[in-house]
Amino acid sequence: MDPILLDIPEQFETERLLLRAPQNGDGAMVNEAIRESFEFLHEWMKWADHIPKTEETEANARKHRANFLLREAFTFYILDKLSGAFVGTCSLVRADWQVRRFEIGYWIRQSAARRQGFMSEAVDGVTQFAFKNLQANRIEIRCDTRNSASCRVAERCGYHLEGILINNFIAPAGDLRDDCLYAKVRLKNGSFGYPTLTSK
Repeated sequence: MDPILLDIPEQFETERLLLRAPQNGDGAMVNEAIRESFEFLHEWMKWADHIPKTEETEANARKHRANFLLREAFTFYILDKLSGAFVGTCSLVRADWQVRRFEIGYWIRQSAARRQGFMSEAVDGVTQFAFKNLQANRIEIRCDTRNSASCRVAERCGYHLEGILINNFIAPAGDLRDDCLYAKVRLKNGSFGYPTLTSK
């Protein structure tokens, strides 16, 4: 089936969070978080090479929504259910619909990154969303080997470190860096995890 014909929910909830597809008008909310967190983010995020204008962030939000509707990528904006505050984003990108392989990318605003576990909760939620609604067979997380916080999120969510990809990307500062490659897969028994000697 053509992925564009799939009926895919545009939002879901976890214990503390609402995750939803971008909507027109979200740019100001996201821009505020980027401005607050620029120094916190720009070491790791290639797109965070400058502080964007609100109009630029609004344009990106609309592109993210278009990609969601085209089933090319699935960006979810993370909102704290209690306060309604924007927390960050968690996205399924690099979709391979033949294999049903996806990659999760994420970022969190600085004021929400204080050991509250929001990002782990969001990543776990998006992982379950992908296995249930997209029938994913494999989900990857790639993160800079020096980004210990991002690595901890993957590990807390049960992802397996498959390897280190040497000289795999150019960091925002322009230097070559290495990626950790984490993965979680659909096992033959229908569960999700990573093969062991007993589960292959």
